[in-house]
Amino acid sequence: MSIVQEFKEFAVKGNVMDLAVGVIIGGAFSSIVNSIVKDLIMPVIGVITGGLDFSNMFVRLGHIPASYKGNPESYKDLQTAGVAVFGYGSFITAVINFVILAFIIFLMVKFINKLRKPEEAAAAAPAPTPEDVLLLREIRDSLKNNPR
Repeated sequence: MSIVQEFKEFAVKGNVMDLAVGVIIGGAFSSIVNSIVKDLIMPVIGVITGGLDFSNMFVRLGHIPASYKGNPESYKDLQTAGVAVFGYGSFITAVINFVILAFIIFLMVKFINKLRKPEEAAAAAPAPTPEDVLLLREIRDSLKNNPR
């Protein structure tokens, strides 16, 4: 079998296509979660913490170039200028994104498992005892109860 044929069989298998669809949907879902965190959750956390802005929390590690015209307190401006900065605020936001995404995926898997359980219960239910076995059991019990 040629390598092209092997690759074709591999690429059109259901699992590979399912994985590709999952990755694409996961990417779109990730942008939704990022928006939820950035646009909904972080502003609320900022209000609760007295106006704390996580996106602008950093420690400057490098020197600001003499030609720098931006705000020296802006994480994005310093990053754009190539100044080495330790952006722990962005990391906190990424961790919150991950926790929310992991929790939502947990809920989805739990829901899917709940949907699968009735199918598995039906598959796991023992088959009814065949008629001949029931008849033989009845004869056995009858012989035990009526000894000669």
